Amino acid sequence: MIIVTSDSTESSDPFFAEPYVDVDEWRDEPVRHRYVHGGFKGTDARFSIHFPPKEQYDGRFFQYIQPISGDEYTAQTPGAYTSSYSIGFAIDSGGYLVISNLGRMDMFTGDDPTIPGYRTSAAVAKYSRVLASEMYGDHRPYGYAWGGSGGAYKTISCIENTEGVWDGVVPFVHATPISIPYNFSVQAHAMRVLEDKIPAIVDAVEPGGSGDMYADLNDEERAALMEVTKMGFPPSAWFHYRMIAFGYTGVLTTLFDQIIKTDPTYVEDFWKVPGYLGADPPESLLRRRINHETTISKLMMPSELREMGIPVAYSADAASDIEPPAAFIMENLPEGDLQGASVFLRSGDAEGCVLYIAGAFDNMVMIAFGQDNFRRMVDIKVGDKVEIDNSVYLAFQTYHRHQNPPPEYYVFDQFRDADGNPLYPQRPEMFKAETGAGSIQTGRFTGKMIVVQNLMDEIAYAWQADWYRSKVKDALGEQFEDNYRLWFVDNALHTPPVVTPLDSPPVVTTHVINYGGVLQQALRDLSAWVERSEAPPASTPYKVAEGQVEVPHKASDRKGVQPVITVTANGRERAEVKVGKKVKFSAVIDAPPDAGTIVGVEWDFEGNGDYPVVQKLKDPKKSSVKVKTDYTFSGSGTYFPAIRATLHRNGDPETPYARVQNIGRVRVVVEGKKKAEDGKEIIFEMKKLPSDFGEFMDKLVDKIVQRTTVEQGVEISTIEIGPRTGRSTKFQLDPSTPINTIYTLSFEDMETGIGVFLNLDVEVSGAYRLAKKTIQKAIAKRVAENAIELITEILEGP
Repeated sequence: MIIVTSDSTESSDPFFAEPYVDVDEWRDEPVRHRYVHGGFKGTDARFSIHFPPKEQYDGRFFQYIQPISGDEYTAQTPGAYTSSYSIGFAIDSGGYLVISNLGRMDMFTGDDPTIPGYRTSAAVAKYSRVLASEMYGDHRPYGYAWGGSGGAYKTISCIENTEGVWDGVVPFVHATPISIPYNFSVQAHAMRVLEDKIPAIVDAVEPGGSGDMYADLNDEERAALMEVTKMGFPPSAWFHYRMIAFGYTGVLTTLFDQIIKTDPTYVEDFWKVPGYLGADPPESLLRRRINHETTISKLMMPSELREMGIPVAYSADAASDIEPPAAFIMENLPEGDLQGASVFLRSGDAEGCVLYIAGAFDNMVMIAFGQDNFRRMVDIKVGDKVEIDNSVYLAFQTYHRHQNPPPEYYVFDQFRDADGNPLYPQRPEMFKAETGAGSIQTGRFTGKMIVVQNLMDEIAYAWQADWYRSKVKDALGEQFEDNYRLWFVDNALHTPPVVTPLDSPPVVTTHVINYGGVLQQALRDLSAWVERSEAPPASTPYKVAEGQVEVPHKASDRKGVQPVITVTANGRERAEVKVGKKVKFSAVIDAPPDAGTIVGVEWDFEGNGDYPVVQKLKDPKKSSVKVKTDYTFSGSGTYFPAIRATLHRNGDPETPYARVQNIGRVRVVVEGKKKAEDGKEIIFEMKKLPSDFGEFMDKLVDKIVQRTTVEQGVEISTIEIGPRTGRSTKFQLDPSTPINTIYTLSFEDMETGIGVFLNLDVEVSGAYRLAKKTIQKAIAKRVAENAIELITEILEGP
């Protein structure tokens, strides 16, 4: 371990001895600031620093520690994920913003995890003080670091392995040294076993549900759900299982290369040795086995997937000095669930390369990959032969059962008998992925720390903050309360929610909040704690039961910084009404002690995420408010109306910073006449009309067949199934893939021309059913774009 100190302005780390600046300029966007970019000679370390004008500077800096390495420019691309580390927030808070690439040009740790773990961050922090003294005059700026997920590991490593570099830190959504890969494996096992039962589980735990998520499960399904819940997965997060399945399969598979190196016999043992699930496999495991040979027909780059509205796997979306493909279109794919399957390159320049499938639809597979094969991705070409096999993925779904960590990791008690002996065969050495932190958390540090942990976090389970809190309490002893806080945040996932055009109501932002405002408030409280000895709001009281963290229901008891909402529809958590019948909503919103006042209240009744109804508040300086409103639903269905409340420490309703939110939800079941939904969507208006409509339609059919073949890279025919009229026809893609698509192009008279309407239906099976809406919208977008292009080409042709 290398201890980095701040005893002088020069680096105490010989690896970072020669800093340089290659960009130094004033910018006016997003706010006025001086931008400095540079690095350290002889290294891959790069940094971006954003300094405020002198009159806005109060002598501090905020340093964002990213989850993965490779990109020092993240603050310059505003979005949901950058809300806590915006340039505007840092300057509004009297500080400059520091971000580095953690010393790497890609997302991988490299040979020395201390470099991305804490040494690069420390070197950049120290050099930033040199630049700040040159700009503002000789002084020592206070320094505060914060980071989440993998960045939380690194943030803790930064404060535990340095002296005097930072004065305080805010790790958020952090896990334990053994969380990876076991949090991912237990999730994957549960999703495989539960399959079609997940929607019923979601319904049970939603507001107004039965509350019994184990109802109608067989023994295997019940055991899998109980296993993942006791490991810490929050049942309320199952609503997001489609994205969880895609996103975290992509993360888990990036670890396979490393795990196999550490434990090379595990996969073979799983399928052969008694005591492992694969040696005596249940039918649910057997029917998932896949082995298939095929050929790559087309390479898809990350930008192409984003344009199509298709998610990109974690590893394929990371910053890098090379651009590997993010997906392949295959000559053919087998039926069944391909998620997590290994893709072995069997020919070409990349022969021997191993990749993994993060998700699939049509003949397209989205790719994830680990450090060992990353550089070889650029050698993959169209025509390369591949073998698809999911035996590795299936084996690692229960890898956590074959580990026996110390008793402090109490969620593993479920895999031990009454005498503490393991129930399953154990691996010779426990695998631990340190996520590039460069050290294991000890709880020993100098300075102040505020931890933010989310109760609904689907991958950094809430109890894991309790594990580290215990370490800190043991290490700090009587100084614990003077240096540490733990705030639990409700209704927040691991990452801020993002609504895409592919999402259908109720969208994710009506389930959960963007907790960036909590992080911003934590940083401001941290600086006040360090600089003025103003203690922040108290930690959240809690208890851990069967892997789940439980907090008090009342804001006055829960403490922390987040408001608490109690909401009803017609006086209850669930209302059942007729179409056209007014529903009365009421809510009580309370702020915790010393946290601030309620400055905003919004309602979203239809689940679109736009929160169109803004409640007027007479006084934004109240810590408790009661609100009422009503709404009439025009169509039948089950709705989950949401209320979102915002708290601000100083009662400022206008500021965009440090706005702390929470959400309350109810269920409304509306019976009666359904909304008129014919599925048609206008995609184009033909103002130039064809002279012969029949001839026009013949050309369009031919071109659609040709375009489909080119797009898919194989002979997939498009059949006109008609009947054709003067204004419409219907095409059906040959159902030789796992997804059958039927779409209708209708041509209807309008005042200014002929309107072209698209009606699309997707039939999916297997795992594709979990993502039907997403797939349907992605295909609809592609079909619409192709149709518009082809129609225009015919109309403007010779």
